[in-house]
Amino acid sequence: MRIYHNNLTATLNQGFKPIWLVFGDEPWQKNDSLHTLKQHFLQQGFDEIIRFNADDKFDWTIVEQEYNSMSLFSSLRVIEIEITTAKLNDAGGKALIALCENLSNDVALIIHGAKLDAAQQKKKWFKTVEGHGCFLPLYDIEGKQLNQWLSRQIKQLNLNIHHDVIPMMIELFEGNLMALNQELQKLSILFGTNIITVQDAEKIIIKQAKFNPFQIIDSLLIGDIKKCITILDQLQQEGAPVGQLVWFMHKEITQLIDMTEKIQQGESLPNIYKQYRVWDKKKPLYQHALSNMGYSNLNHALARLNQVDLISKTTADFNPYVLLCDVCVSLYHSEITSTFDLDYEYH
Repeated sequence: MRIYHNNLTATLNQGFKPIWLVFGDEPWQKNDSLHTLKQHFLQQGFDEIIRFNADDKFDWTIVEQEYNSMSLFSSLRVIEIEITTAKLNDAGGKALIALCENLSNDVALIIHGAKLDAAQQKKKWFKTVEGHGCFLPLYDIEGKQLNQWLSRQIKQLNLNIHHDVIPMMIELFEGNLMALNQELQKLSILFGTNIITVQDAEKIIIKQAKFNPFQIIDSLLIGDIKKCITILDQLQQEGAPVGQLVWFMHKEITQLIDMTEKIQQGESLPNIYKQYRVWDKKKPLYQHALSNMGYSNLNHALARLNQVDLISKTTADFNPYVLLCDVCVSLYHSEITSTFDLDYEYH
């Protein structure tokens, strides 16, 4: 069974499930999910929690023995396993499959770790465990979902926030739910149920948005250049390596050029999406990009990106993050950027 974070409490109230899988990289959702699960089981009488960290050398027989043994302290136990490797090894997979053959209502098993890729989710161990329990994948909360999340948190804390503060908070904290939640907690302590105006918020709130290269790509695909520049500015402040950003953008622009050429050759979008393994969630983004970027813009942006890569490796006279902003603009407005030289100081 697969659910999402906002369905967790309702699913827990539907009845006992012996195994919970919590995988993803968004820290606030992970912390909140694990806390919610443990609190629920404690309220149900599960008053002993045994924790394991499973790396490549972990002895999974310990888990099997612990699961099948009688506890001296409690008849109801929670066993928590954090998988600290990128992929679960064969020994771990076999151990979990074996546990599913003899599940008990006296033991709740919580398994969590980093995001699982599609190949891992097709493994026998994962399908077996998910079939006996509940899988909670954690995705980044953005756009409409972020607005909904923020509204729920405000309601839970009984905050009285002026509607003009909401977009400001989203802009400042997008990509960093942990910091946004802490800021809401701080506002709750300082203001209680009193109304919080924009002026109040501006005096207190500190910009703590945290972005990653994938969000630049998504913003590029939908044509939100302003957001691309905001993300690049933030990544520059965090010291993100320019080479990594160039690699991400080069990979994406090259793929868009290939996809555009296939469209020109008469291939259908569904076939192209299948060839490049574009998820359903990403299809509207690529459709917008392929409809609005244009072949000449893509090639011009790729040429400028290659020039940015060369400049960043051969001289320290230019800000490479600013030059990457030029590449973002070029994807939609090459007719403007083509009149400007990237190495402007020497021209």
